[in-house]
Amino acid sequence: MKTLVIIAWRNVWRNKLRSGVVIASIVVGIWAGLFIMAVTTGLNDQRLKSSIDTYLSHIQIHSPEFQVDFDKKDTITGSRAILDKVDTMRHVSAYSKRLVLQGMASTAHGNYGVKIMGIYPKEEKKVTNVSEKLVQGTYLDKLKRNPIIIGEKLAHKLDAKVNSKVVLNFLDAGNNTIATSFRVEGIFKTVNSSFDEANVFVKYNDLAPLVDLSGKYHEIAILCDNINRTIPVKSRIPTNNLVETWDELAPELGYTQKTMNNFLYIFMGIILLALTFGIVNTMLMAVLERKRELGMLLSVGMDRRKVFAMIMLETLFLSLVAAPLGVLLSIWGIEYFGIHGIDLSTVGKGLESFGMDSRVYTKLPTVLYLNITLMTLVVALIAAVIPARRALKMNPAEAVKAI
Repeated sequence: MKTLVIIAWRNVWRNKLRSGVVIASIVVGIWAGLFIMAVTTGLNDQRLKSSIDTYLSHIQIHSPEFQVDFDKKDTITGSRAILDKVDTMRHVSAYSKRLVLQGMASTAHGNYGVKIMGIYPKEEKKVTNVSEKLVQGTYLDKLKRNPIIIGEKLAHKLDAKVNSKVVLNFLDAGNNTIATSFRVEGIFKTVNSSFDEANVFVKYNDLAPLVDLSGKYHEIAILCDNINRTIPVKSRIPTNNLVETWDELAPELGYTQKTMNNFLYIFMGIILLALTFGIVNTMLMAVLERKRELGMLLSVGMDRRKVFAMIMLETLFLSLVAAPLGVLLSIWGIEYFGIHGIDLSTVGKGLESFGMDSRVYTKLPTVLYLNITLMTLVVALIAAVIPARRALKMNPAEAVKAI
């Protein structure tokens, strides 16, 4: 067996150009596949993180009826007891109490439908990152009366600036129209342009008296210390209200997370399948070029199983050289762009509409490197079967006469 291994290794390098082309194709295929997978994973994780940090949080509590028609009367029941329990729970980093109203934001330049969030600024800072996304002004801590912060996209539509007046129109508890003037204290810009256009934030203490809902809340957002703690924390919240995790609030995000690994393996499988045809073609040419040599080996009594094993070993050696090189090159590229990111500002507006930043940081689970290496070796061995079988079917008497 040792002799067979040595012969197979030497055969690999008899035609350095051909072997080099096969190795290069495998290296480039693995590198390209893993890098695209890392970009896809980075985009997906970035979208999930920005959604949780900006508006989803890990858990939200509502009245069951509120999620149906957003009626302002459907507030959370027993909110005080819920908050007392949440205060004592492990793995809860912070929570924020909110009023949520549907209304209209108006200036002399137009009016647009918005979601009005009545918040406690100090609490909200711990749950969402909107306070960190201000491009102008301050975060509801400067103006004493009726301050408001709005998204940059909405500000452009309303032609509103810091200190501009914005009139909010909404219905009170008796379904009477309320029109109240607020002054813009700050303008924020997140990675989600749709969110910026449709949400405004005011102080709970300014909004609650206007709709006669003081001491009541439509929404409690809870942030855990780790996304993996979401289910355990949810299960310990005692309430008859509707308690939903981030993947229940945004099913498309949850579905994407669950199917991401399957997608990555399918994608890499397609690339390896394409490489298979290249390996088959190259090894088949190698067998046909050595037809006379193989015929002589068979003529002098070499076991056909050893001929088969030799062809398989040659292909395996090519893969054993190429796969580690491809993985190492991928690790270097993914680690580098995982730190410095990839600038996609040319398509930044399109990414913002999906809640993604224009700079993408590559990321790939470590286990995928090992799995892809094993997949490459398996695919190479499968590809070697066709040329190896072709060698077995040779007639020694005819093969030795080949030119």
